[in-house]
Amino acid sequence: MNHKNAAGVLLSIVIFLVGFSLNGNVALYFNVAGLLIVVGGTAGATLLGYTVERLMIVYRVLVAAYMRPVKEPEDIVEILVDLSVKSRSKGILSLEEDEGETTVLFLRRALGFLVDGLPGEHIRDSLNTEMYFFRLRREESERVLRTISHLLPSFGLAGSVVGLIGMLAGVGDTATILASVPIALTSTLYGVVFSNFFFMPFSTLIRERTEQELILQKIILEGVLAISQEVDPRYLERRLKSFLTPSSRQVQLVSLQRIQERFKIRRGAAGGQGAAVAPTGTQP
Repeated sequence: MNHKNAAGVLLSIVIFLVGFSLNGNVALYFNVAGLLIVVGGTAGATLLGYTVERLMIVYRVLVAAYMRPVKEPEDIVEILVDLSVKSRSKGILSLEEDEGETTVLFLRRALGFLVDGLPGEHIRDSLNTEMYFFRLRREESERVLRTISHLLPSFGLAGSVVGLIGMLAGVGDTATILASVPIALTSTLYGVVFSNFFFMPFSTLIRERTEQELILQKIILEGVLAISQEVDPRYLERRLKSFLTPSSRQVQLVSLQRIQERFKIRRGAAGGQGAAVAPTGTQP
């Protein structure tokens, strides 16, 4: 998580908690019985549906998503272009900084295929297969978190039912009613907050991270195949930069005068349409 996101999350939590404290009695929102019903029920249902090993994988994916930044597409393009012109020192050494990062591992594996002299079609098939199963594994982790986020409100409702039963059983007994009302209300609160403030954003983060890494893997696939075909480095750079946003490409525009000279277009025929156009393959 970058500093801006961390600051935004902290500010949001503070605002969120201030909303609870405006009535002057924060202790009303803490109820151990309701918390145990929601947490215990959700944990039990999750363990019935998924193995502990699967849950540990989800935990590691989630920690990596927050702790390890994804390489920028511009950096991957620069590394591949450097490799294509044989300036390997900058490209290869830059990989040592993020030895365990997923995209870097994919790039090293792709370069391994290239060093082994595999044909382009074999490289494409191998990397496409790896990308496919990478997406499947990440989607499974995302599915686990979505399942937990759906279970939490349900067990919050179960806690509310428990509280209502206690209220009905204690009709005429004020003490029993006062003890049951917090369970009925706080259980629903816990389920909704845990679901929408934690686990649903966790699944969204994994989906977003997966899409980012798949784009980088696609850039690597195209770059390695182009290197195996020994294409011109300038063409490779333009081709790979088509994956980037227009603001990240830093492509110099071709002047209208040069286009007119190259294609022998008369000035009047150009109709004064703009001062510059982007070269082929650089339109957003």
